[in-house]
Amino acid sequence: MAPNDRIELRRLVVTGICGALPEERERAQPLEVDLDVVADLSAAGASDNLDDTLDYGAITAAVENVILNGTPQLLEHLAQNIADAVLADPRALSVTVSVRKLRPPVPQALATSGVTITRGR
Repeated sequence: MAPNDRIELRRLVVTGICGALPEERERAQPLEVDLDVVADLSAAGASDNLDDTLDYGAITAAVENVILNGTPQLLEHLAQNIADAVLADPRALSVTVSVRKLRPPVPQALATSGVTITRGR
């Protein structure tokens, strides 16, 4: 077991509904997701076989599905749903999920707002 192995997926942008304000409930906004998925990657490292690792495309498709099919009010809830989707693959031992609103609905000049959570088995 190699508990320090991880797959890093960065800056996936999906447009979806997330927010508590009326304007956020009515109009989709870009959401950016970063993932660190802890898994034992030693078999893939030794074999060079795609079947021995997690499928990056399947992971990002699962994240996209969560965002496109949900309408959470809180980024915290969205991040939890994403973590649950990633951990549905038993090879994923833990996941750190960062979700950011790229256009946060505040009057200040704020580039992004976001949350980061870590969940494991």
